[in-house]
Amino acid sequence: MGFSCAPKTEVNSRSESPSYAITPVKEIVMQNLKRPWSMAFLTDTEALVAEKEGNILRIDLQTKSRKAIKGFPNDLADSLTIDLSKYPAGTYPFRSDGFRGKYNAGIFEILLDPDFSNNHWVYISYVSEQDQKYATKVIRAKLQNDELTHVETLLVALPYADGLFHFGGGMIIGEDKKLYITVGERLFGDLLEPDMPIAQNYLDQRGKIYRINLDGSIPPDNPEFEEEAVPGIYAVGIRAAQGLTKDPRTGRIWFSEHGTIQGDELNQLESGANYGWPVISTGKYRGGYEPPKLKRDFKSPKWSWYKTIAPTGLTFYTGNEFPEWKNNLIVPGLSAGNFWRLVIEDDKIISVEELFINNRHRTRKAVQSPSGGLYILTDEENGKIILIKNNKGDI
Repeated sequence: MGFSCAPKTEVNSRSESPSYAITPVKEIVMQNLKRPWSMAFLTDTEALVAEKEGNILRIDLQTKSRKAIKGFPNDLADSLTIDLSKYPAGTYPFRSDGFRGKYNAGIFEILLDPDFSNNHWVYISYVSEQDQKYATKVIRAKLQNDELTHVETLLVALPYADGLFHFGGGMIIGEDKKLYITVGERLFGDLLEPDMPIAQNYLDQRGKIYRINLDGSIPPDNPEFEEEAVPGIYAVGIRAAQGLTKDPRTGRIWFSEHGTIQGDELNQLESGANYGWPVISTGKYRGGYEPPKLKRDFKSPKWSWYKTIAPTGLTFYTGNEFPEWKNNLIVPGLSAGNFWRLVIEDDKIISVEELFINNRHRTRKAVQSPSGGLYILTDEENGKIILIKNNKGDI
């Protein structure tokens, strides 16, 4: 299949006539969280929250209580534990003259096993540190009495390398009861690509999407790439994908992808697909990079934006607060607090709407409660859990 750019302008191709005005508003439910990355609901009011720069918390949305979960592995690295002062100014990748910033490390996704009520398994992705180098790691553990026990390593995306960015860490359990995991290519600058780009190298564990059994073994029906390809890879050509979600109507998985200069995309996951990075992109390259010409079939994105939005943890909405949004795709973003609603029919995006243009939060994830409540997690020093409500009014 050849590659073609998705439309670069946001359009609305149909008119809706609801019986009342749709006015989404934000209600802060909890705050003072340390950059929450993901949330897994235990009940409609209780949840596990993974803080990127903190802990896994058990929270209660009604009482506002929170309790740290014990037993996390001691190889965790987050942006608060890295002493940038030991790296000379101008040394890649931690510092440049006049700048010392925070990077994308810490705890990422937390998921409940489909049979969690009986087996108590949870799945967690995070940044693992070894000898001051870093890698994406996925574990599973049993949650018992607010403590992680029986910890098992399912995936470490080698090599441990410099740089606290582009780890990926998005996860979802598919309709097939397999665990899907995104792993970024781990490069900040395009000019650092080797001759065979990382995301296109079947022997390199980075820049891929994995599909594994819930115990970490490899499904026999995974796609084949080449004889020495990394076990477990399901798709390649990934730069920095984070969000994964399932279409409730079809069970098909969609994922968000960070570009460089623009190039942010939505893709539909397919077995054995190559999503092109860095050979092709809907954006531009940094530093004048010129990608190699590889003769491979590349999968086109379902959508790309004309501006940078840094899309993150997306979800399909199935609640009742916004009936007109039923089965729409909700896509938040880090850049300028982007927040989007996309209408999808027959796997095609037919309309796109940007919301909250005058009330922006840098948003890491959208997630839905068991009863259909739509929540977002904000990526801020004072991280928040926000409920999206409909301030209904007559037309």
